[in-house]
Amino acid sequence: MVVAAPTPDGNEKARATELPVIDLSDRRSEVSKMMVKACEDFGFFKLINHGVADDIIAKMEEQSYQFFAKPSSEKQLAGPSKPYGYGCRNIGCNGDVGEVEYLILDGNPASIARSSETISADAIEFRCAVRSYVEAVRALACEILEVMAEGMGVPHTSVFSALIRDADADSLLRLNHYPPVPDDWDTSPSDPRHQNPRIGFGEHTDPQILTLLRSNDVRGLQISLHDGVWVPVDPHPQAFFVNVGDVLQAMTNGRFLSVKHRATVSWYRSRMSMAYFASPPLRARIGPIPETVTPHNPPLYRSFTWDEYKKATYSRRLGDGRLNLFRFQPNDGLGK
Repeated sequence: MVVAAPTPDGNEKARATELPVIDLSDRRSEVSKMMVKACEDFGFFKLINHGVADDIIAKMEEQSYQFFAKPSSEKQLAGPSKPYGYGCRNIGCNGDVGEVEYLILDGNPASIARSSETISADAIEFRCAVRSYVEAVRALACEILEVMAEGMGVPHTSVFSALIRDADADSLLRLNHYPPVPDDWDTSPSDPRHQNPRIGFGEHTDPQILTLLRSNDVRGLQISLHDGVWVPVDPHPQAFFVNVGDVLQAMTNGRFLSVKHRATVSWYRSRMSMAYFASPPLRARIGPIPETVTPHNPPLYRSFTWDEYKKATYSRRLGDGRLNLFRFQPNDGLGK
């Protein structure tokens, strides 16, 4: 994690890049090939015709807007985030900050029921909205992971999805609100100074298996390419944004890339996002699957549990390269 700076470094490179858009309703064989290529090249793609009902999404978005519209004193009743609950500006416990407020919810139905009482005046309505949304996006995440496995030629296509279908899966839902951060400039949006907005959430990779993100029509998400160039991700009203997490990079032995990304803040409009992080159970042991390891492509990462990796994640700052901690080194005598 890096402490969020007031603006991105003026020396940073950024460029518009066409990012992959995948239609899940297309022919399965083509979809699987496109997903694999997108994960190899970007660690990211936009998914349309995903099958999650509009009303399920709309109800979850409505509950998110209602929560963040509350007075600060009422939102604080749902906090602090340790690890679930409400937080504002402070990201984690290692000094990272950003122009963001957020609500983190455990993906477990029983936990959702307990937390609803402190989040919404209508706890039943909130609970139903969250449960329906989590069930829908979990099912979608499983389908995506199975399509990816097919594209990789893995015989047991549930090798990834079984981890998040497990009753003890550690998945979570994060609702992010980036309020506008006005500057002291009395200028139009076209003023060049507005091309370097403030950082809402600093650069990082997601530690989990897969992230499914929905956002409103305000720009802010950026992903980093191999050469350090930041690419703005244009909003898409019907799409889920899908990105590879650290666990999936480890399980594919580095074939898929855990994409580095960040969020910037508009100076005149609020941005809202809903991120579902598909995670394995704490006890699950993670390592490259056999199909990714050959004499010419030895294992890059040693085996670890999700519990071990999660603790490593929370003990470090947002931008730290945590996966490198579990990478075989040349003097290990492995990976040669």
